[in-house]
Amino acid sequence: MDILKVLLAILLPPLGVALDRGIGGQFLLNIVLTLLGYIPGIIHAVIVIAD
Repeated sequence: MDILKVLLAILLPPLGVALDRGIGGQFLLNIVLTLLGYIPGIIHAVIVIAD
C-alpha cells in the first residue's frame, strides 16, 4: 500500500497525503506547496508518507 501512496504522491501529491493523513493541516500545506511548485509538493508528500 505504501508503494501505491508514493506513486500517487509523485503523480498527484495532495491525493497521496490525503490517503495517508486525511483532510487536514498536512493536506492543506501540500496543496499550497504544490501550487507554488510541483517539486516541493512531491517532496513534502513523500516525507509525510514515509514518516
